[in-house]
Amino acid sequence: MSNNNSVTFSKEELARYNRHIIIPEFGLEAQQKLKAAKVLIVGSGGLGSPALLYLAAAGVGTIGIVDFDVVDDSNLQRQVLFGVEAIGKPKVEEAKKRLEALNPHIKIILHNTQLTSQNALEILKDYDVVADGTDNFPTRYLVNDATVLLGIPNVFASIFQFEGQVSVFNQRNEKGELGPNYRDLYPTPPPPGLVPSCAEGGVLGVLPGIIGSLQALETIKVITGVGDTLNGRFYHFDALTFESRTFNISRRDDNPINGKNPTITALIDYEQFCGVKAVEKPIKEITPEELYNLQVKGEAYQIIDVREQSEYDIVNIGAELIPLSTVSANADRISRDQKVIVHCKMGGRSAKAIRELEEKFGFDNLYNLKGGILAWIDQVQPELTKY
Repeated sequence: MSNNNSVTFSKEELARYNRHIIIPEFGLEAQQKLKAAKVLIVGSGGLGSPALLYLAAAGVGTIGIVDFDVVDDSNLQRQVLFGVEAIGKPKVEEAKKRLEALNPHIKIILHNTQLTSQNALEILKDYDVVADGTDNFPTRYLVNDATVLLGIPNVFASIFQFEGQVSVFNQRNEKGELGPNYRDLYPTPPPPGLVPSCAEGGVLGVLPGIIGSLQALETIKVITGVGDTLNGRFYHFDALTFESRTFNISRRDDNPINGKNPTITALIDYEQFCGVKAVEKPIKEITPEELYNLQVKGEAYQIIDVREQSEYDIVNIGAELIPLSTVSANADRISRDQKVIVHCKMGGRSAKAIRELEEKFGFDNLYNLKGGILAWIDQVQPELTKY
């Protein structure tokens, strides 16, 4: 950790952190450690949102954020860092605004880029702790290997539907013994397609709030040395039954990055290793104005609405209704020999539908209506009901 002997606080900071400082087991020294610390959050989504909010509020002096995504309306059910005014804007920039409004005494560093084997070591090397809130296997293995190679603790969390997991990887205990890492728990990734992503399988919105807060808790414990971290332990939470279990995990001799005979000495191609892409390729888009011009010209096209029946009943533009959860089952209803425009409320669900159809069925004629039906109403048919 960074040297905190010379860390001082203004009157405003002392007042802000008073409830920390008066805890006998925490005190001024732990608060100094927080201010001196540099923490990198990988992903500012469902897990990153609560983790960032609580780490910023707690007074972590320097917080880095890695994310290259923009805010989508489908994020807001769980990504409480963002409001509707942030839709379409870069997540890191919107996160910085929110966190600086919450705590003006901290420094926010933005990495508006995809974390890759080429840049990970350079980005991570300046931080004391990394908190991994990513949602795909290639990036999890990448973060794990980079933190192991750099000797940085990795506070891990993951979520899916109603279940969450938390652990602390690559941390040394008081005796100097190195704890296990992600590869000790999962030596190899699951076969491609076996474990769906949250975008495919969903997640209960409050769950990342719970698990991301636990991730922030473990990060604070790693920084301050207060309490026992989840080093060597793996915590599992089931929101449906409110049952939690903590498993002991240990280092494996055959761990390829830091076992007895390591075979990985540098970062590898993690997409190839996992058999899946960390980031999906861009999808084709069409603006409301371009769709209107298609109609005016009388050009042949098909239009699909992937919202729910209840939304369709409020307002629609005459599209065929195929809700997102049913698109695969109804792929035979979708034309392959003309343009197919897919839309939802604001463009998030329709993008997911297009990716699903392209990956599973090889469609190459699908276009996402940019901004969804709300953009269509704003730009083409303002007389329609907006919801």
